[in-house]
Amino acid sequence: MNITVNEELKAYIDPLTPDEHDALERSILAEGCRDALVLWGNVLVDGHNRYGICQKHGLPFQTVQNTRFQSMEDVHLWMIDQHLGRRSVSDFQRGVLALRKREILAERRASAIAATDPANTAESSHTSDAGVNDASHNPLKSRSDIAKAARLSSSQVVHIEKIQKQAAPELVAAVKAGTISLNAAAAVASLPAEEQQTAARGGKEELKQAAKRVREVQRKPAKDDAQDSEHSASDELIGLQQRVAQLTSENERLRQEVAELRAQLEL
Repeated sequence: MNITVNEELKAYIDPLTPDEHDALERSILAEGCRDALVLWGNVLVDGHNRYGICQKHGLPFQTVQNTRFQSMEDVHLWMIDQHLGRRSVSDFQRGVLALRKREILAERRASAIAATDPANTAESSHTSDAGVNDASHNPLKSRSDIAKAARLSSSQVVHIEKIQKQAAPELVAAVKAGTISLNAAAAVASLPAEEQQTAARGGKEELKQAAKRVREVQRKPAKDDAQDSEHSASDELIGLQQRVAQLTSENERLRQEVAELRAQLEL
């Protein structure tokens, strides 16, 4: 059978470490490929590493069709859900997968709504929404939904979104390798691409220092604002004190005038 390996689907799979791949290869050479590869038509859905090893050594393997898939979108969603449930997947990768799932569901929902019949909007909309909800029970509309699906905090999702949008490839690679935390990587992603690349090439310590510099710059305006506020309050207090002194002096002058008028009246 002619099996097709979809490169876009492979992007969802974290590659095995050399030791893990060697162990899997030894197991297949010794015992054969015991688990069937999952296909949709001729597209390989699950078992990419096993398939590669079997092809390398000319070993036989079994396949099984997943008949539940109706489209390539279903395949993508299935693969995403499979990897979201695995403990070995990193926080960053789980966040990326959950965000991609949101995109797919949003595109599916938009397509379903666009396909509604304007002459029967209410009924078509109801049917469309029902179809979308049947296909995907959680549309991941909010950031908290995404965080829950990826087993992350909402702040971690924010960091991942920023890294996806602003990080240079070298910085993304450092995150995937665990060289830098999500929080620190999001800070470094604020820098120009060249500075990100330089920091990434410098390794863990340079990335750490770059994140520290960004945070110090971000804290400085807040500190300056606090100092400005403090100076403003101090100036206001001085002004009030001067006004009180002025009124006290004016009050004393008026008392003296009243005393003088009373003395003249008594005469």
